[in-house]
Amino acid sequence: MRTILVYAWRFWMVILGTVLTLIFFLPVYILSFRKEHYKYCYFFIRLWAIGMFYGMGFRYKKILKTTKKIDKNQPYVIISNHTSIMDVMLPCILFPNHPLCYVGKKEIEKIPIFGTVYKRVCVMVDRKSARSRADVYRRCAERMQDGQSVVIFPEGGVPDDTSVILDQFKDGAFILAAKHQFPIAVFTFRGLKEMFPFDNKKGYPGVVKVFFNDILTPDATQKELKEKAFEEIQLSLIEELK
Repeated sequence: MRTILVYAWRFWMVILGTVLTLIFFLPVYILSFRKEHYKYCYFFIRLWAIGMFYGMGFRYKKILKTTKKIDKNQPYVIISNHTSIMDVMLPCILFPNHPLCYVGKKEIEKIPIFGTVYKRVCVMVDRKSARSRADVYRRCAERMQDGQSVVIFPEGGVPDDTSVILDQFKDGAFILAAKHQFPIAVFTFRGLKEMFPFDNKKGYPGVVKVFFNDILTPDATQKELKEKAFEEIQLSLIEELK
């Protein structure tokens, strides 16, 4: 019986996602053409994310691990751990004053309707192409110089081994921050691995713990930024498991 309910809940996500995408497709698509209009485009993207997250029965509790404050006039490289598709919604909810740009997989552009918008508002990367991977930094830097913040999940994907608490970080986010002198906002999302995993037979609505770990300044080296961010997120995840 529980499995049937989970499948029904997952099917509700398909319905909800389809309806919200159809509602917001036109304003997002039109407003995505000119970079000076992107902040208005982001307003509708954020509504879509809010609708998806809360519409699936999730809530979040923010836990501050630092006294540092987010500056609404400063673009950030925003990073977190990645265990669920719902991880994508949270940065939009957490950052109302920072138009966000995601670095995402090129394959997603094939999804009908959603993919059309996705390829206009995200920086896409073809992981099979070395040229595409290298060009990501330039395109992200251009977005940030236009006032957008960039969201990158530094694990580069979700590990198949569910026993892995935190996978090793890729270099991309830290190369971008160090090379172009952008601060890194570090977050940890705890709970979605159990509440909304990529296994369609599992999941349940609930409260996600969001740890705001730190803001790392780009005066450190790329390696130091990477090690510090990994340590902060890993510590938050391990502390929760005790």
